[in-house]
Amino acid sequence: MRRKMSGFAAVFIIPALFAIALAACTGGESTRSTGSTSEEQDSTEQTEPLTKITYWVELFPDAAAIMKSYGEVTAWKEIQAKTGVQIEFQHPAQGQLGEQFNLMVASNKLPDVVEYGWNSYPGGARKAIRDKKIIPLNDYLDNAPNLKKLLEDHPEWRKMMSTDDGDIIGFPFIREDVTQQVFLGPAIRKDWLDKLNLAVPTTIDEWYTVLKAFKEQDPNGNGAADEIPILIPAGELAFAGAFGTPNDFYQENNTVKYGPIEPGFKEYLATMNQWYKEGLLDKDFATTDSKMKDAKITGNQVGSTVLFLNGGIGKYMDLMAQSQPEFQIVGTPYPTLNPGAKPVFGYLDNSVTGIFAAVTGSNKNVVGTVKFLDDLYSEEGKLIMNFGKEGETYTLVDGQPKYTDAVLKNPDGLPISQAFRKHIMGATSGPFVQDVRHTEQYTTKPEQKEAMELWSAPAHEKRMPPVSIAVEDSSRYASIMTDINTYKDEMILKFIIGAEPLDKFDEYVKALKGLGIEEALLIQQAGLERYNNR
Repeated sequence: MRRKMSGFAAVFIIPALFAIALAACTGGESTRSTGSTSEEQDSTEQTEPLTKITYWVELFPDAAAIMKSYGEVTAWKEIQAKTGVQIEFQHPAQGQLGEQFNLMVASNKLPDVVEYGWNSYPGGARKAIRDKKIIPLNDYLDNAPNLKKLLEDHPEWRKMMSTDDGDIIGFPFIREDVTQQVFLGPAIRKDWLDKLNLAVPTTIDEWYTVLKAFKEQDPNGNGAADEIPILIPAGELAFAGAFGTPNDFYQENNTVKYGPIEPGFKEYLATMNQWYKEGLLDKDFATTDSKMKDAKITGNQVGSTVLFLNGGIGKYMDLMAQSQPEFQIVGTPYPTLNPGAKPVFGYLDNSVTGIFAAVTGSNKNVVGTVKFLDDLYSEEGKLIMNFGKEGETYTLVDGQPKYTDAVLKNPDGLPISQAFRKHIMGATSGPFVQDVRHTEQYTTKPEQKEAMELWSAPAHEKRMPPVSIAVEDSSRYASIMTDINTYKDEMILKFIIGAEPLDKFDEYVKALKGLGIEEALLIQQAGLERYNNR
C-alpha cells in the first residue's frame, strides 16, 4: 500500500507508559463486561499484543460455492499480512446459521468475535449483554477512535447499533450512502413491453392492463400460452404497499400498526385473488423456490417479478446476453393506486444493517481486539475491505480505487458476484463501512442505475426503525408472533387462491386478535418509544 498503516501498527506497539496510564484509567471497564476483578489481568489485557483471534461468521452462500473460509478472501489475507494477526475463521454449516448460533451461545466458551444479528438472540442483544455473552463497546470507544468519530458524526448510526439501555452491541456493517440501502424492487421485461407497444406500468390498474397483455398476446413468441405475467410471493411488499398496508408492522405519527389487519390489506388480497383467478399471477407462486424462479426467468416465461439489482437484474441480463440478446429487464416504480402519487412503502435497508461483530465475554484480549477491529473503519482498512490488495484487485487512478480485471473480468470465469466474494468483503458484510465507490463499480448496467433511482422514490415516513423487544417481553412476544405468522400466512394464501372467500376477512382479523396481535402491537409501541428515546 502507498500509505503506512499507522492504525494497524498501534495494535501491536503500545508504549509502556501509555499502557500503564490506560490500565489506571480503564481498569474497571473490563470488570463490567467480563466479571473479572483482577487488576493484574486487566493490565495484562491492555499490554499484550494481539496475535490471533477466533472469528465466527456465516459464510455467504455465493462464497461457500468457491471457498471453505473467509480466510481465503484477498481482503482478509491482506489485513492479516499487514497486521500479523492470525484470524481463525469459524463458519456454521450452510443453512444452519440459527441452530448453530444457538448451540454455540449455550456453551460457556465462545470464539473471540461473533458476527451475527445479535438482536435475534433470545431476549435480544440487551439480554446477551446481561448474560455476559458479549461485551458492549461503550467503555472501549477511546480504544476505537475511528468508530468513535463515525458515531459522533452520525448519531443516528449510534442509535441503530445500541440497545435501549444505550449499550453499543458491536462493530457494525455500515452503508455510508442511501443508494447502498436500495437494492431490491419490482422489475419487468422491457423487451416484452416494447414488443406489445406498452409503457412501464406505474399504477395497479396499469399493471393489470400490462399483465393481461402478457397473458394473452404471446410476448415470448413461441406460440404457446406459457407466459407467467407476474411471479411474486404472497404478501409481497412492492404490491401490498400500494394499498397503504405492508405485510408487517409500520407506524403512522409514532403509532404502531399492523398491516395485515388493516382494511387496505383486504383490498390488496382482493386484487391478488383476481390476478390469480385470471392466470396473471403464477399458479405455483406459493411453492416456487429460487432455483425454480431462475429456471422460469431464464426459460423466457416470466414477465415481471421482484429482483435484486445485482443478484437479479444484473445476473439475468448476463445469463441471457448470449442466448437471447434482446432480453432486457428494467426496474419499475413502486406501484400506487392513483396516477402521480408518491409511493409510501418500498424496500430500504438500514444504514446500520443489524449484523454486528461483537466481542464476546470469552475474549481474553478485549482491548487488542477492539483496536484491531476499529482499524477496519480507518480509511486504510475501509480501502482494503472494499477493494482488496492494491496492484492485484484494484489500482489507484487519479487517487480513486478502480477494480482490476481480476474482479471485473475474472480470469477463472467466475460470475462477477462470485469474483467480488473471492477478493473483497464490500459486497457482503463485516465490521467496516461499505464504500460508495465499490457500489458504483458493482452496479454498472444502465438498467441497474435506473432501477436504483426508481426504487429510491418511496417516502418511507411510515417505516419502522430497528426497534428492540424488551427482555421481559421477548418470550411472550416470540410466542405470539409464531402463532400470528403461522395463521396469517396460511390465510393470506387461502384468500389469494380462493380457498377462503374474502367476506371472511373480518373473521380472520378477529382470529388474529384472539391470538394476541393487540398485545404484540403494545410491545412494538413500547419498543418504538424506547428507540426514539435512545
